[in-house]
Amino acid sequence: MTKPRGRRPTIDDVAREAGVSRGTVSRVLNGGHWVSEASRAQVDRAINATGYRINPHARSLATSRTGSIGFLLTESYERFFADPNFLKILRSCADALAGHGMTLVLIMADTLEERGRATEYLTGGHVDGALVVSSHSGSQEFLATLLEARLPVISAGVPLGFEDRVGYATADDEGGARAMVEHLRARGRTRIVHLAGPQDTSGGTGRLKAFRDVLGDAYSDELVAYGDYGRESGRRAMRELLAREVAFDAVFCANDLMAAGAMDVLAAAGISVPEDVAVAGFDDAPVATETEPQLTTVRQPFDRVSEEMVRLLLDEIEGKAAGRVTLPTEIVERGTV
Repeated sequence: MTKPRGRRPTIDDVAREAGVSRGTVSRVLNGGHWVSEASRAQVDRAINATGYRINPHARSLATSRTGSIGFLLTESYERFFADPNFLKILRSCADALAGHGMTLVLIMADTLEERGRATEYLTGGHVDGALVVSSHSGSQEFLATLLEARLPVISAGVPLGFEDRVGYATADDEGGARAMVEHLRARGRTRIVHLAGPQDTSGGTGRLKAFRDVLGDAYSDELVAYGDYGRESGRRAMRELLAREVAFDAVFCANDLMAAGAMDVLAAAGISVPEDVAVAGFDDAPVATETEPQLTTVRQPFDRVSEEMVRLLLDEIEGKAAGRVTLPTEIVERGTV
């Protein structure tokens, strides 16, 4: 059992080494349908012995597949590096696709011009489908073009305006936010305010809706200040609420970075957390364990969301209808409540 010298091993080399037909090797390489376990094992051993590797270009010509998936992120470069959630989703999607022998291609497109170039690339036959992280409804015009080109697409989070046309995997924003606000109430907090996320995102709208629903008749617009998910926007929103002189004993924040910003302002104002004011976040990002005290938050199952995104996209590539999955969240109790 030796590797052929001086040239790249071929399927014929594998077939001779395994003592099976060329067709059997081809079936193993294409999923193992109608191949016995014994023959599959022989072929696997022969592949290792010969050093055979699939020629991706040849496979692409034979199957009309590229073996590549686009990962389109329509956020600024600053936001990409500041928010670890994007990196977590990217890494988890890449790992899930690697298990299928597929490559993930990162495409960042913040501006309208960049999204135009990204759309041309994605619809130009370079990828088999796209995983889209486009949280802002105003930056999703390209989805119509991708759908028109019949490119399989799955979104991370609910794609506002395309909910019935594009498949997605998401965490339960409303359910998680509702559980956290109810948790604050159960801990004796009766005057809760909300630092809301941007209202052109499904997370921002869903978490605000849950806050409003739980408060019911006690809800007032004065109890809400808005940010953009960044830490500095959390600081600004917290200062805004303090300037309104609204009485509160708890703050529910749309994400952990905003919660950390709120805690910065409360500390500077001499307001103790959690003795004077409880603070709760959303995501369970790394910053949640870096604050003092550590942040009570809602954990999003980013690994599972990513795995479901890949599963749904591969199903769609195989011709199945677009699927939609909403995954449960959980409260992580730390020191701020």
